[in-house]
Amino acid sequence: MQHSSHPTIILGGGFVGLFTALHLSRQNYSQPIVLIEQHDRFSFKPLLYELLSGELHSEQVYPRYNELLAGSQVRLIQDTVEQIDLHHQRITVASGQHYSYRNLVLALGSKTTYFRTPGANEYTFPLTNGTEAIALRRHLRNCLRRAIMAKTAEERQALLTVAIVGAGPAGIELACTLADLLPIWYDELGGDNREVRIVLVNRSRELLKGDINSQLRCTVQRALKSRQVDMLFEAAVTAIQPDRLQYQQQNQSHELPAGTIVWTAGTSPNPLLQDLPIPGEHRDQRGRLIVKPTLQLPDFPEVFAAGDCATAQADPQPPTAQVAYQQGRAIAQNLKLQAAGKPPLPVHVHLRGTLMKLGLNAGVANIFNQVQIRGQPGHLLRQATYLELLPTPIHNARITTEWLTDELLQRHRPFTPAQLGQTPFIPGVAAIAASLILAIPLVWRAAQPQQFQQTLSWSGVPSLLNQITPVSK
Repeated sequence: MQHSSHPTIILGGGFVGLFTALHLSRQNYSQPIVLIEQHDRFSFKPLLYELLSGELHSEQVYPRYNELLAGSQVRLIQDTVEQIDLHHQRITVASGQHYSYRNLVLALGSKTTYFRTPGANEYTFPLTNGTEAIALRRHLRNCLRRAIMAKTAEERQALLTVAIVGAGPAGIELACTLADLLPIWYDELGGDNREVRIVLVNRSRELLKGDINSQLRCTVQRALKSRQVDMLFEAAVTAIQPDRLQYQQQNQSHELPAGTIVWTAGTSPNPLLQDLPIPGEHRDQRGRLIVKPTLQLPDFPEVFAAGDCATAQADPQPPTAQVAYQQGRAIAQNLKLQAAGKPPLPVHVHLRGTLMKLGLNAGVANIFNQVQIRGQPGHLLRQATYLELLPTPIHNARITTEWLTDELLQRHRPFTPAQLGQTPFIPGVAAIAASLILAIPLVWRAAQPQQFQQTLSWSGVPSLLNQITPVSK
């Protein structure tokens, strides 16, 4: 079937694709907007750990596209892209239909890569979307139930061992979350929670090597140590079996029996990009598309690309939610300029720091990469920041209200305040208020230190903050 209309087609409903579509709709874009996405739900990836643990609901982290796009000008086509014909400006999907476009946005994201490790694809759990988070939660609970009934200590220990391959942000956040969560779940079943073991398997000798979060290495190490997460450094995984992990360390072969093996070791660009008529000089070493500062393909100005599948050589950005959000908004603005016959503008992404989850009710916010706010205040800032990125204003307001209510009243928790070191209603209000009051001057000091010092030097606040949270050098 050949469609006669020539809309703007967006491939992929992740952060870049969804936000591009929503921004275009809000700007009363003159062309039809079509979003092609194979899944029926949007996965808010930074908060998948909260979906796994039950700290947030599926409606908050894993909403349906139909709900998010209700009332917009965006037409959703739930299908799988099979071919992208850039020369004829045509998209082919798995159902056999073809869609011609005037403008195209490539927001296909990335895929989990297993580096040809035998058994990794078959026997490990990835954690890249809501479906995978729910599947991992179901499997972990099943392992705990089986451990209670295990006949031997060896069988029980294997079922209570979780191996996480990859010590990047995803692996670390998951390790801290499970180190807090699984002992609670196992204790509820009547087991000895001291038997739960979390093992982080890292190919190099450094955590967060080459990552944007590398400044948080010391904070992360303390979080892992306090939770007694075992770390295997310079351990190269050689094979995965259903109940164990094989690895090489110091030229010796080892095995780690584990009832659960999670793979967070790496991603690669969507395979569809390999078939595009893009020369090698317009691809990076990973195969991502190199785009102009406007996020357009050099040889196809009607095509924009961003997120995990593209990079700008002059201004490369990390694959984070805040970057994808800004890129989606910028692509929408440039598409509207193009439609009006005006030249698109270079895209400038402003990084505001990094955020990491370091356990239940714990996190770190590295504001402007100068100030670290840790613990419960860091957790609250991380949650609030991500909830502000929720896709639509209505969804944003409703979910943020629900989250604040849950934080204050401790609703919908699979654990008790005492287990998490949390406090009931009144102290909880005080904790949130204190963190927000503290955050405002901290952000100001990080962003404009000279102005902050000059404006508030009379009050003694700069000296006080320097004693509480000195500026990182």
